[in-house]
Amino acid sequence: MSGDKEIAACAPLPLNKAGFNSAAQIPYGVKVEHIRRAMQDFVDFLGFVNAQLSTKKIERLESFLMPANFSSMVGEFMAAAIPKYCKTIMRNKYHNGHPDMLPTGKYPGDSILHGPEGIEIKASRHTSGWQGHNPEDIWLMVFCFDSNTSRDAGRGIDPRPFRFVKVVGALLGKKDWQFSGRSATSRRTITASVKRSGFDKMEANSIYRAD
Repeated sequence: MSGDKEIAACAPLPLNKAGFNSAAQIPYGVKVEHIRRAMQDFVDFLGFVNAQLSTKKIERLESFLMPANFSSMVGEFMAAAIPKYCKTIMRNKYHNGHPDMLPTGKYPGDSILHGPEGIEIKASRHTSGWQGHNPEDIWLMVFCFDSNTSRDAGRGIDPRPFRFVKVVGALLGKKDWQFSGRSATSRRTITASVKRSGFDKMEANSIYRAD
């Protein structure tokens, strides 16, 4: 931790109010305003937590959590926050259930291990090349962000505040994924990556852009 730059980085950059696309198409009654309010909740949350950590001379969340864990936290927060503002969608109550958000009342107890209806949420520092576990038909929403990582201090990278970069989403089909697979002896998690066709669909339905 070092001085003024670290303290300044505790406050995430504000959302660009003009960056939200009111024409974006999102299913199940979700509106762009619901997305905006959930993103603002995260900005407020992270700013509050990091400010409190700073008073104890503890690193910011994004600076000590493993990169994948911080990305997961951003995605989990959004999946929990959006249903606060949109009553036609619910967070999937099944542990590790898929997709992350379900149409309200579609499944018993708003809980299912794997269902065809709903919205899958991902958060990523990458603006393309997003991954999932399987090629599938799914409405995917990705929250792209920029922040420090737990590796930055060792690389001499200066503190910088968290910011949302863009949010995109679209209905992807199996053909929009490239299955990576794994060898019989590999312990790597099976993954599939969004192909150019899927990326183009999502970019065409921009929900938010910071710039």
